[in-house]
Amino acid sequence: QVQLVESGGGLVQAGGSLRLSCAASGRTFSSYAMGWFRQAPGKEREFVAAISWSGGNTYYAASVKGRFTISRDNAKNTLYLQMNSLKPEDTAVYYCAAKRYSGSYYSGSLYDYWGQGTQVTVSS
Repeated sequence: QVQLVESGGGLVQAGGSLRLSCAASGRTFSSYAMGWFRQAPGKEREFVAAISWSGGNTYYAASVKGRFTISRDNAKNTLYLQMNSLKPEDTAVYYCAAKRYSGSYYSGSLYDYWGQGTQVTVSS
């Protein structure tokens, strides 16, 4: 079992930056691929970024590629999402998720554990 707790959300002006963190419990964090998803009001949850268990492979949604960077520190059981050049359309609740088994990184249905989410609001 993995418990995930996100932090680092907040209110920022367009063009600004935020760094999200996701702290994981348990000693098996390094066994999981990890992802970030987001959900804006009235919209479906969407994939943002993912990273393999080793950190050697990363994946991004087209809408954030070049602006967001996903990383992990397995020694600290922590996942990060550095978000730069933020836009109002990035406003959403951001969730981290853990995936134990192989399969698409882009599908939220394949992730086994989810955090409670952290709100990111980008003002214009």
